[in-house]
Amino acid sequence: MKPPLHKNAFLQMVVAIAIGIALGHADPQLAVQMKPLSDGFVRLIGMLIGVVMFALVVSGIAGMQDKMHAAKVGGKAIVYFEIMTFISLGFGMLAADLLQPGAGSKLDLSHVSDGAHYAARLSTSGVTDFLLNIIPNSFFEAFTRNSSLQILLLAVLFGVALSRLGERGRSLLNFIEANLRILFGMINIILKVAPLAAFGAMAYTIGRYGVASVLPLLHFVGAIYIASIAFVCVVMGLIARVAGVNIFRLIAFIKEELLLVFFTTSSMAALPGLTEKMERLGCSRAVVRLVLPTGYTFNLNGTNIYLTMAALFLAQAGGIEVSLWQQLSLLAICMLTSKGATSVTGSGFIALAATLSTLQIVPVGGIVLLLGVERLMKCRSLSNVIGNCLACVVVCAWDKALDRERMAQALRA
Repeated sequence: MKPPLHKNAFLQMVVAIAIGIALGHADPQLAVQMKPLSDGFVRLIGMLIGVVMFALVVSGIAGMQDKMHAAKVGGKAIVYFEIMTFISLGFGMLAADLLQPGAGSKLDLSHVSDGAHYAARLSTSGVTDFLLNIIPNSFFEAFTRNSSLQILLLAVLFGVALSRLGERGRSLLNFIEANLRILFGMINIILKVAPLAAFGAMAYTIGRYGVASVLPLLHFVGAIYIASIAFVCVVMGLIARVAGVNIFRLIAFIKEELLLVFFTTSSMAALPGLTEKMERLGCSRAVVRLVLPTGYTFNLNGTNIYLTMAALFLAQAGGIEVSLWQQLSLLAICMLTSKGATSVTGSGFIALAATLSTLQIVPVGGIVLLLGVERLMKCRSLSNVIGNCLACVVVCAWDKALDRERMAQALRA
């Protein structure tokens, strides 16, 4: 039996968004003050995501009784993630070369010294420091810092050690899965206020920026959306077809989570709901719990497109010629820096600072020019979510762990 219309989560979000837009137009000053509603919601979700990610990965690895099978699934996922990273980064470069979003902008990059100082603090010191930062100083530091890479490292080690205990570790695995259900319950409670967060985010965006204030950068935003939509429809569409699923039906299946991500600007908020839906879709429970959280760090297609397009946009806007060799260098550097761009608000901006700092073609401080439209480029998070759901289907199909009859029924429904 369907819930009453006024309890429909999708409708609640749409109504909240409409009210936010109306307030942003009617009273911009008051609308800007609504920002804490969305920020508070993201923090409520964020306080649980680290523990949820840890429990999901541990449950996924330990739930595979065959340790070789767990290693094979993890290996297949990493191979797929790296291929998709390369393709999405290259697609972003191609889109920037074809669309030329920065051509004719004539942005002045010489007055960004303050921004350069800020961005330099965000950028990484090199590959060695990046790798060392994956290792936390203590078990609990990874959770207090909410570092996805560190949490993933601990989860993989914990899950492998737990799986080696066999039946002796069964009670601990049951305990972790019971706590995971409690965590999901907590997140479901928090999600009740998602419409309020969507209202605050939209009211702030319209009230703070409007259209006229970001007009010089709207071309870039439009190019990002065009590239992201093309990547989802063409590249992901072809991959989905090979895996035996229609990409548009898959998107319709996760539409509530996509709407949540769009108006909270955090794909982490949708992780619990996506986990349940991908299992309902017919994907193996163990594979989903291993692939989906890992993809939140290693399979960020939308963020990858943004990284290469933003770097080339700043070069075009500043009148800086970028040779083919420099573009190939950009691609190689982004293969590393993109791994630090976890699916949380602002992470793509930090990864871009690291990329430009290493590349040294465009002034790093130039990224401050993108701050005004940072919250408008929500297609990055949406592409990330769609890409990770597709990854679950692909890896499950590759591992012959996909119930196609169940998937057909779920997509038809």
